[in-house]
Amino acid sequence: MEVYLVQHGESKPVSEDLQRPLTAKGRAEVEYVAPYIAGLGLQVTRIFHSSRLRAKQTAEIFAQHLVPAPTVLEQKGLGPSDDPHQTKRLIQEKVKSLMLVGHLPHLSCLASLLILDDTEKEVVRFSMGGVVCLGKSGDGWLIDWSIIPKIVRQIGEPGNCSV
Repeated sequence: MEVYLVQHGESKPVSEDLQRPLTAKGRAEVEYVAPYIAGLGLQVTRIFHSSRLRAKQTAEIFAQHLVPAPTVLEQKGLGPSDDPHQTKRLIQEKVKSLMLVGHLPHLSCLASLLILDDTEKEVVRFSMGGVVCLGKSGDGWLIDWSIIPKIVRQIGEPGNCSV
């Protein structure tokens, strides 16, 4: 089982739009990463996102590129300041791989909780529009890989997974 942790793409500042949708740059970066990730053959049955518009938009972009298309659902407990223990329980209830689209510091705390059983120690640096893959290892979790928009641009065309 894998869990894919995705930080939403860059969003507009609250002074510009209270809903904080993705900026053109944020949308473009997610649109660039999503087909690359899909080219890795991920088998995701569900994508859960927070109630924030930027997370929903990011989740929808990933869903458009994954095959078969996963179900996209809003999930409580994925907000920036939400308790990562609640999300850990959600993950433990699932038997198939899933993607969680959310925010910092929640995603960072969740990764630390899953890997070290400690929300205070940072184990991975997230990037807007990036994906961190955690794989189940016995009773715990390990970081299998991480990809960020900057790396995908350096690698080449979307969907080019010959690396």
